[in-house]
Amino acid sequence: MTDNPIKTKRRGQVLEITLDRPKANAIDLATSRIMGEVFAGFRDDPDLRVAVLTGSGGKFFCPGWDLKAAAEGDAVDGDYGIGGFGGLQELRGMNKPVIAAVNGICCGGGLELALSADIILAADHASFALPEIRSGTVADAASVKLPKRIPYHIAMEMLLTGRWIDADEAARWGIINHIYPADQLMSEARALADHLASGPPLVYAAIKEIVRDAEGSTFQDSMNRITKRQYPTVDALYASEDQMEGARAFAEKRDPVWKGK
Repeated sequence: MTDNPIKTKRRGQVLEITLDRPKANAIDLATSRIMGEVFAGFRDDPDLRVAVLTGSGGKFFCPGWDLKAAAEGDAVDGDYGIGGFGGLQELRGMNKPVIAAVNGICCGGGLELALSADIILAADHASFALPEIRSGTVADAASVKLPKRIPYHIAMEMLLTGRWIDADEAARWGIINHIYPADQLMSEARALADHLASGPPLVYAAIKEIVRDAEGSTFQDSMNRITKRQYPTVDALYASEDQMEGARAFAEKRDPVWKGK
């Protein structure tokens, strides 16, 4: 076990977050609380624009909840810290892009954590499952998210049987965006992160808030909130220097310089 289960590296405006708990990168209560602090710090740092989440080693991304720690007293309903399990899936106000670079086995709460990212890249040997059914518990976040993202019957099969799928099938159903050879995964994730970091942060924030809110709203209600500037991020965007910069850059046929204000 490492002293610090979460490794971070700042690379310009990108924060790389590595889950590092040998042998399998499972998450216990203490690790979840640290992850919450890391993701909240990323959210609140104006100098950071994109995060990349991955796992250490080449075999596991994350298998989710640490069952060994649970057997030793970690309560499944214990204090996960800010942001809930893994620090991301219930973190309020996360209006910056997060990329999951799945470098191996991704199951249970690990898959739920990946589903909390905005874009999921996977190594060609990655595999995915929701095996909670076999341990007599429920994949709670996946039960909420997965049937909304992929065909209902596929989501229910995964939830009810716990069967494993490979990266090709995960891509076919839209669980992940792209597959890369294992030795290219992080370079591709970094290239994408750099591309996003060069984009307009206020627009990203507005997109994420709108998408998040629209999940529980009707189309017309969401459109009304946008046009009336009732989303804080949309209001900030429309009153920003970046909004004018985008228009000027287009008129002047040059690349815009985004300041995030």
